[in-house]
Amino acid sequence: MVREVKILGIDPGLQVCGYACLEIGRDKEKLIEAGVIRTAGGSAIQEKLNRIAEDTESLLKSFRPDVVAVEELYAHYAHPRTAILMGHARGVILQKCAEAAIEVRSFSATRIKKSITGNGRASKGQIQRTIQTILSLPELPEPSDVADAIAAAMCCANSLKNVSMLSTVRNP
Repeated sequence: MVREVKILGIDPGLQVCGYACLEIGRDKEKLIEAGVIRTAGGSAIQEKLNRIAEDTESLLKSFRPDVVAVEELYAHYAHPRTAILMGHARGVILQKCAEAAIEVRSFSATRIKKSITGNGRASKGQIQRTIQTILSLPELPEPSDVADAIAAAMCCANSLKNVSMLSTVRNP
């Protein structure tokens, strides 16, 4: 018998981090919960990072995922500062996963989009509509950070390739 696997998808951001917990079984993907971690706009970076770290730790304790799927950094040459700031948020997320001894799998944004829609350049709206259809959600997952976190978790599930691999994911 194949056990169900919980995957926590995280879309890192300094102001808004999307998260989504999916339960993956032989023939189904079930969304357990999805939401955002928000930091105060005027806060110092260290306060924002502390909030992200505390909330990530809380999510890991609450959901007890088998694996965490995190979007990799993307840096556009015109906006390198954005990637640097996102890297800080991603770093505290990865540290909390390491501290909890939970496996992390990283995926590029184009791989996530291609895994979900078949198009590595899909728009935010396409991602949201595809997720709504696949998971039979009554509404579009919003904001887009939530949809991106769900997509990261779904991409991770797809990367496991077949149900027999689900049983190889380490359970802490």
